[in-house]
Amino acid sequence: MIRHIVLIRFNEDIAESEIADIWQDLHALNGRVPGLLAMHAGRSESPEKIERGYLHGFTVDFEDWEALAVYQAHPDHKRLGARLVANARGGIDGILVFDLPFEPASAEAIDDRPGSADRC
Repeated sequence: MIRHIVLIRFNEDIAESEIADIWQDLHALNGRVPGLLAMHAGRSESPEKIERGYLHGFTVDFEDWEALAVYQAHPDHKRLGARLVANARGGIDGILVFDLPFEPASAEAIDDRPGSADRC
């Protein structure tokens, strides 16, 4: 599986209602993209407070790399991406994308190796 992680530094003047509308557009992709398994979006509530301005983000889980490629080519995703870039501080520079391959069972696993508690 692939977890597609997107962090966004929205423009300072964007209204929360506009962000909510963007999340609606994101969730509208559910059922339209084969291999899209789950998605979550929102504002950081991290007690660590080290977001460095990336206060909003979302994750989308895919069956495999092929499903992620279908998502990336989908016209609704392209429209949403353009909307994100238009509303991000500095355009594309205000967006981080990280794609993490994982095994479904490992999502629930706890890393109990020595020193793992020291890692973010």
